[in-house]
Amino acid sequence: LPEVSSYEPSGTGESPLAKITEWVKTSCPVCGGPARRETNTMPQWAGSCWYYLRYLDPANRKAFVGRDKIDYWMPVDLYVGGVEHAVLHLLYARFWHKVLFDLGLVNSKEPFQRLVNQGMILGEDNQKMSKSRGNVINPDDIVKEFGADALRLYEMFMGPLEVSKPWATSGLIGVSRFLERLYAMSDKPLTGDEPTGELLKLLHRTIKKVSGDTDTLNFNTAISSMMVLSTEAARLEAMPASLWRTLVLLVSPYAPHLAEELWAKMGNTASVSKAAWPVFDPALCEDDEDTIIVQVNGKLRGDFKAAKGAAKDKLEAQARALPRVADRLAGMELVKVIVVPGKLVNFVVK
Repeated sequence: LPEVSSYEPSGTGESPLAKITEWVKTSCPVCGGPARRETNTMPQWAGSCWYYLRYLDPANRKAFVGRDKIDYWMPVDLYVGGVEHAVLHLLYARFWHKVLFDLGLVNSKEPFQRLVNQGMILGEDNQKMSKSRGNVINPDDIVKEFGADALRLYEMFMGPLEVSKPWATSGLIGVSRFLERLYAMSDKPLTGDEPTGELLKLLHRTIKKVSGDTDTLNFNTAISSMMVLSTEAARLEAMPASLWRTLVLLVSPYAPHLAEELWAKMGNTASVSKAAWPVFDPALCEDDEDTIIVQVNGKLRGDFKAAKGAAKDKLEAQARALPRVADRLAGMELVKVIVVPGKLVNFVVK
């Protein structure tokens, strides 16, 4: 195709190419007689249906993508898009990819291994944002007042990725305060001491939670667990360096600008994105207590905490002491007691 200086409509219903007469007028490659080039073009969907392939090798002038790039990168691990993609772009992209596969040009029948449809951010009135409703939230205004990290973090904290959620500025303020608390914590003196006791356990549980939730795209619960850890750590007069380093690493994918600032403040010269991800100790993630469910005739009547490995008779005694359970047992004939250590106590009465 020729270089096009103007994309204005031709006025005849033809594409802008029709106005480039020196290109349109050509010679027939068969008979050598006068001929006209085809000026009709495919819609933008035709290009957007295989953009993920061209991205792999954008400078290739001999092929739409090199086979070595396809074999290294394809298929796509994760495709994230709006619900409308499921019936428009995704459908067309799969069709094009299957044609390319049948032609032997790609290495997989399907272009995407996993699809996630993210929900929509609604206006504060719980309606789809639109200028006519006057409920549009301008992200530029949010970034200017609260910063890009706060906007990014709040959108992930609002709820599950796949669910549509209404915007609430009050929630954004809460997330902004969390980031402000992290920055304030960076002024605490760092010590070479290691965290101990419940704080150490909380640290490793948080690493496990954030790691797992990030992999499964459950960003809101990952952020919640970091908030819990930061609240506990903020109570310390001096901060164990290992704890602070880990917390900054956990925060870095969620609030990258702040994390880079905090990372550099610790004296690191390389980017936090280059640092190894924290590793948790499974033994420190285990609870010392079990939550015991208490039932009467199979219906939930309460629960309590008990030490791991507690004897059956002790579990039964604790269950009987619960007020709601005691009321249900009063005046009833006890047929039997089923105790499953570490899980439940069920009283069968008549």
